[in-house]
Amino acid sequence: MTGENRRPTRPGRWIARLGAASTACAAVAALGLGTASAQPAAAAPAVAPPAVAPAPATTAGTPCAAGVKACMDLSSRQAWLTDGAGHVVAGPFAARGGKSGAPTPVGTFTVEKKVKNYWSTAFDAPMPNSVFFQPGIAFHADSTRIASNGCVHLSWSASQQFYNTLKPGDPVQIVS
Repeated sequence: MTGENRRPTRPGRWIARLGAASTACAAVAALGLGTASAQPAAAAPAVAPPAVAPAPATTAGTPCAAGVKACMDLSSRQAWLTDGAGHVVAGPFAARGGKSGAPTPVGTFTVEKKVKNYWSTAFDAPMPNSVFFQPGIAFHADSTRIASNGCVHLSWSASQQFYNTLKPGDPVQIVS
């Protein structure tokens, strides 16, 4: 056999491969890629971490946002009146939300209307000092020991304060 048709021996193949690899490394070095430089690189511009929205301000002593005028915490069964700027003006009051089959909605709502001596035709029951924040759902006077059908029960005196303080358009918040 002549040397032209022979396959290179194992060491010969590795030498050929190393030669190709060193050629590639030399090309990368010539481009300045992937090698350490004796000169310090220019400092990369500092990348600010992604902006994280600050937690919304709350009214001290309540779990509700600072901008609401009334707050109800379903889990603690407490309610407050606030000035809408993060300060409690009255409360906490004993309060009771809806039963499991008719829960009080959670969220931020707007007072829709007030009715001093409302009568519920759906339940054939009085709902004095009603302050509606959802259709059919209101803060009103009733026993705070009894779960409602979605409303927020307040004592008589607390319901009077809610009725006298809140105005249509005021934001109120119910939290769980």
